[in-house]
Amino acid sequence: MSAQVHLPISSLDAFIALPRIEGLALSPDGRRVVLTVATLARDSTSYERALWSVPADGTGAPTRLTRSATGESGVAFTGSGDVLFVSGRPDAAAEKETEAAQLWLLPACGGDARAVTRLAGGVSGIAATATSSDTIVIAADLLPSADGLEADAAARKNRTDKKVSAILHESYPVRYWDHDLGPAEPHLLSLDLSNLAESISAPVAADPDAAATYPVDLPRPNDLTPAPGRAGDTAGQALTPDGRTVIASMRVQEQRSGRHVLVSIDAESGQRTTLFDENRVHFQSPVVSRDGSRVAFVRSAFSTPDGPADQEIWIAGIDGSQPRRLAAGWDRWPSSMVFDVDDDYLIVTADHDGRGPIFRIPLDGGAAEQLTSDDFSYTHVAVDTKTGDLVALRSSWMAPSHPVRIVRAGDVVVPLATPATLPDAPGSITEVETVAEDGSRLRAWLLLPDGADAQHPAPLLLWIHGGPLNSWNAWSWRWSPLLAVARGYAVLLPDPALSTGYGLAFIARGWDAWGAKPYTDLLAITDAAEARPDIDATKTAAMGGSFGGYMANWIAGHTDRFTAIISHASLWALDQFNGTTDNSQYWQSIFSPQGMIDSSPHHSVRDISTPMLVIHGDHDYRVPVGESLRLWSELAEHHAEPDGTTRHKFLYFPNENHWVLEPQHAVVWYETVFAFLDQHVHGADWKRPELLG
Repeated sequence: MSAQVHLPISSLDAFIALPRIEGLALSPDGRRVVLTVATLARDSTSYERALWSVPADGTGAPTRLTRSATGESGVAFTGSGDVLFVSGRPDAAAEKETEAAQLWLLPACGGDARAVTRLAGGVSGIAATATSSDTIVIAADLLPSADGLEADAAARKNRTDKKVSAILHESYPVRYWDHDLGPAEPHLLSLDLSNLAESISAPVAADPDAAATYPVDLPRPNDLTPAPGRAGDTAGQALTPDGRTVIASMRVQEQRSGRHVLVSIDAESGQRTTLFDENRVHFQSPVVSRDGSRVAFVRSAFSTPDGPADQEIWIAGIDGSQPRRLAAGWDRWPSSMVFDVDDDYLIVTADHDGRGPIFRIPLDGGAAEQLTSDDFSYTHVAVDTKTGDLVALRSSWMAPSHPVRIVRAGDVVVPLATPATLPDAPGSITEVETVAEDGSRLRAWLLLPDGADAQHPAPLLLWIHGGPLNSWNAWSWRWSPLLAVARGYAVLLPDPALSTGYGLAFIARGWDAWGAKPYTDLLAITDAAEARPDIDATKTAAMGGSFGGYMANWIAGHTDRFTAIISHASLWALDQFNGTTDNSQYWQSIFSPQGMIDSSPHHSVRDISTPMLVIHGDHDYRVPVGESLRLWSELAEHHAEPDGTTRHKFLYFPNENHWVLEPQHAVVWYETVFAFLDQHVHGADWKRPELLG
């Protein structure tokens, strides 16, 4: 099945049923690519993940490698070419079944996958692999009182038997995005798989009175970060090719926040050496050269209310010697890095002008060179060391992630075979540009429905991105404007001030003043879109999530030009938000006291005249649900009728997070949004979605 076969987006049910490619790994010999593919479960209430293998040269057909009820994730290769993944599938060799996900290995020579860990708390992910050895590093959580794997298992059993879920915190933070932190702490564990062998001897019965020991037939994980606290919340790590040294970006606790320092850890002894550590500076995203002699990383100072800090690419010897900055005149922010085949360049992805191209950064101090020039964004970039070609996933607003090969001779992009066929995108896409009030160039993607023209102008949805340090440049399964396009709406996806991909000065335009230039930029680009003959300027609505929800709230209190406003997971009262979010110090550090007051939407609640749909999930810890609860309360206080009725609506998800990810909840989200838009944009009767009772 090739990437050129298309499936239609005919309904919400059809959309959530589309297969999704979520990860890519290239084999050491460059011959095959393993994809992580998510498919809708039979009951349509969750997604199941499996691994598929496809030829890396653009020929052949996909082959399914795994199939389990719990699914697989986190695919990587060992230096010998074995496939590694994390799964909660049953382990036939274990004495009793556990729900904890473990590390599994699928041999390159063929055969069934086998579990290679049996940790009581499971494996969080594959942290790093070596290219010239079978040493790997995994991430796993261990209880703070445990001094070893056996003690951790015993302590977990004790908590389970006594049905204790309480967590004692001794430092900040206590939760992250959508989950509670603790009681276990994140560790990095090295694992030597070189002597992994199968045995056909009969298992020895365990002594029921003896303390549980880690299985002797499995390689024992070596704890590289004992008693880590939250230091194991790393910002990237890498292994040298021989597997002997881990370069990790470790967190150093600082009151309510922390900084990331770059350390070198001996994979056998655990001895740690700090390579880079500066006050109020992060060192993150390390990658090791193919010969093991150098490390590249991202250095970024803390941002302050005075302005955003740049994200700089640096390189040094593997021991931290002779550090120097690369591409000093290039102010794009790297989203991924890998050394090129000859170690003379870095292959880097970054937001750029509404796209996410691949760049090549020379190590001799030269300028960045853009390798891809299409309208796609690239992720999961891997280098074929045999040919120098690149393999990656790419996507755009018209096509979800799909695997491709970038042939360096001529920079030709070749689609690879995939089990996840591309949907047949409705409508078309173009760009809209205008000039901001300060003379800055503004641009946006505009998606148009089929048939939109001067005689049949389309209603417009201004769709505002989150972040705010973000860009509308890649496909999102969660925020899909094509679903609105299929219903006849044109969708405007702008990058206002604070957006990435346009340079540091463009971000700084909106710094410490979210309601100033970001707001006027949005109005200016909306003006430009509404001036088109194929847009109906009398039927324009605004919507957004997270920072986009913040801007939706700000718009609601500062103009009545929109016919409807949808605010998802939004910031409403910054004084309240900054103390309850999961990372309060950061948000308080980027605003001045006056900027926080001036930028808070809640001060303008009395001026709201546009009907609003407020949406929030109770498990959203980045933007706590208290923001929308307060917004809803104040809308009722100032705008409800005497009998309590109101034009506004509040869609609440008790078990969802910042994004609302469960398939049927996503359906309800879109059904409610489109019903609300149809009511206020088209004047249709309100139609309550069936699943809302």
